[in-house]
Amino acid sequence: MKNQQGFTLIELIVVIVILGILSATALPKFVNISSDARVAAMSSVEGSMRSANSMIYAKAAVGNLLSGTTALPANVTVNGATVATAYGFATNGTELAKVMDVSGDFTTSSADIRSAGAPTPANCKVAYTAATSTTVPPVYTTTTSGC
Repeated sequence: MKNQQGFTLIELIVVIVILGILSATALPKFVNISSDARVAAMSSVEGSMRSANSMIYAKAAVGNLLSGTTALPANVTVNGATVATAYGFATNGTELAKVMDVSGDFTTSSADIRSAGAPTPANCKVAYTAATSTTVPPVYTTTTSGC
């Protein structure tokens, strides 16, 4: 009687084929995770923008600086950063980013904050439109089609 030690070649080939089929079906799910992560990050950026602007507005209200207009903005200091405001809110995205902890994964401009690692950064952003009066608050528009 002979003892078998190890696997036969056919058994090994069957296992490799099964692993190949499993990896081919699972791969698309893992590839899409990075896109989902960028979409979630842009949603978080929008929330951070709203929170930072609320903090700026509160600081302006406490300092009685809510009457600042776009032509003559009032400045408030938040966490050591001087921010130009219009109607109590940041005048643009650059001013708003001064009080946010924006890492190297994002690029900021006066109009928006974009994901630097997105396939199409112009379509993976949160656009900021400043307040136009005391009754019209800022508008945040999230675009995630290029994430």
